Amino acid sequence: MRRAGLGEGVPPGNYGNYGYTNSGYSACEEENERLTESLRSKVTAIKSLSIEIGHEVKQQNKLLAEMDSQFDSTTGFLGLCLI
Repeated sequence: MRRAGLGEGVPPGNYGNYGYTNSGYSACEEENERLTESLRSKVTAIKSLSIEIGHEVKQQNKLLAEMDSQFDSTTGFLGLCLI
């Protein structure tokens, strides 16, 4: 099936870049590469930060569990002292 207007008005040999000049197409590609690399570095930084947050949360949960255990021990001790 032929699409209407496909290739019309484009000089022969320019079908691969859809009518863009080579320098304009290259500039777009370079900008896309730059933006992609910037995004990649941001995603990497966010990933590292989220991993660090995960480690910190695990450590804090461990400390809270120890505190809970100590409070339970203290509550039991105080309960015995009051009797």
